[in-house]
Amino acid sequence: MLSDRELATRVALSNDPAAFTQLVEQHQLAIRRFLRRLTAADYSTADDLAQETFLVAYKKLGTWSGAGTLKSWLHTIAYRQFLDHVKKHSRMQVMAEVPQDGFDSRQAMDAEILVQKLLGKLGKTDRTCLTLAYAAGMSHSEISEIVDLPLGSVKSRIHRAKLKLQKWLEQHDHPIQTKQQNPTKEIHHAG
Repeated sequence: MLSDRELATRVALSNDPAAFTQLVEQHQLAIRRFLRRLTAADYSTADDLAQETFLVAYKKLGTWSGAGTLKSWLHTIAYRQFLDHVKKHSRMQVMAEVPQDGFDSRQAMDAEILVQKLLGKLGKTDRTCLTLAYAAGMSHSEISEIVDLPLGSVKSRIHRAKLKLQKWLEQHDHPIQTKQQNPTKEIHHAG
């Protein structure tokens, strides 16, 4: 299997459709999940934005310097597509759809709906930072590049977002509250 860099080079230099197809197949699930969280589970919009992300990536693949990972570069494009969408549709409609195939247990569906509901309580930048850190497993440095914020601001946004969600869970006496009383002491997954 070829690396992202090798596939990107093939696409940029010889317009190799098979190489681009392979890149899309390797990254589309992560990009769709990321956008679904940003759009608060508006699956249709998220899938449209994912398609736009890959169209932009195809056109601009020759500009990817290779300095960062292709994953970060694609997430940056996806985030910008999301921001453009928000600007065009000044008021996003938040939809609570039942997750698609693959979530056959009631508990998994309830958990996914709760995650979408909780993420909908955050502003778009906080939601993006938290999603990139925990759902995409990115480091704070990578997130900083994607959302174009200083590293300290990214860390603060993630911390405040976790506190806000923890407070909501406590106020609503939700059973999935973390057992830890102080979320600042938890292990950071994306350091």
